[in-house]
Amino acid sequence: EILLYGLEKMEYRGYDSAGIGVRDDNEVKVFKEKGRIKDLREKVDMDFDATVGIGHTRWATHGVPNIKNAHPHQSADGRFTLVHNGVIENYEQVRQEHIPDVDLVSSTDTEIIVEIMSKFVQEGLSTEEAFTKTLDILHGSYAIGLLDEEEPDVIYAAKNKSPLLLGRGDGFNVITSDAMAMLQQT
Repeated sequence: EILLYGLEKMEYRGYDSAGIGVRDDNEVKVFKEKGRIKDLREKVDMDFDATVGIGHTRWATHGVPNIKNAHPHQSADGRFTLVHNGVIENYEQVRQEHIPDVDLVSSTDTEIIVEIMSKFVQEGLSTEEAFTKTLDILHGSYAIGLLDEEEPDVIYAAKNKSPLLLGRGDGFNVITSDAMAMLQQT
């Protein structure tokens, strides 16, 4: 409910799709929908006892407005789930250099981030090391929220040019690109 409420508070910015990724003690579930937040609400399993989550409203810059291109994006192995606000200017080059043989589900610049993360972790880096290395090769603007299925209480966050705010609630933290989304919680 906190994520959906926050996304509703950002509807004024315009968007074509929305989604949330939520985690309980065992798994991450992703719910995405083209169109309005009210349409997303109808798809979300409100009985899922989430303790951590990320959400995003997307305005298409790469790829058409559809469910496949909606955020969050997950790595093929399901380990990483990510939302990204901004534009990765060198995503084609980065894809060719780092993950040329990976079949992508979407046609966005965002999905490459989780696939590169997955590759770096498979090569032996920790999640934090892989996150830092991935950010080092990206050019453009971004505000990123990343879940690692193996770290149930952590959201990795980073920004470059795009806004990203941190809020403190009573026993929890919130990240957002717009203060309106978290004022009620922090």
